[in-house]
Amino acid sequence: MAIMSMARAGLVAALATLTLLAGCDEQRIKELEEGLSTEVDVRDRFGVPEYIWQEPDGSRTLEYNRQPAGERNYMITIGTDGKMSALRQVLTPQNFEKILPGMTQEQVRRMLGKPSKMVPYELKKEIEWDWNWIDPPTRKMLFTVVFGPDLLVKKSYSAEKLHDGP
Repeated sequence: MAIMSMARAGLVAALATLTLLAGCDEQRIKELEEGLSTEVDVRDRFGVPEYIWQEPDGSRTLEYNRQPAGERNYMITIGTDGKMSALRQVLTPQNFEKILPGMTQEQVRRMLGKPSKMVPYELKKEIEWDWNWIDPPTRKMLFTVVFGPDLLVKKSYSAEKLHDGP
């Protein structure tokens, strides 16, 4: 009985953390304004980015991941003037449609951010990358990209999550 209570307490704490994280992101986003907020403002609210992508025009895109616990990933672009020029939540059906056979792992990562998990299948010579996302208003989904032995996209698909694990 004590183990069951501890498991429930852990689940409740995890759900509370996820709710708080989502609420915190919404508040952070409200505090930033395109064209006015600086990189310092972004880092004050979101912290150190997971990765920084250099853009051809000299701007930089800061990658902020909420995987595996969350259902969002953010790309925040800082222009050459040091101001935020775009803030995008990238785990959307519109972005998933842009993932096409033949794309590289770097191209996929650049579009969607770091996945929640990467699973190699040695016998099939494939690697699957998964992202957790929400199909509004609340349906929990999993987007999967399958890479072939050449490490290029073979296929991708979305499916409803059957459980709440990562």
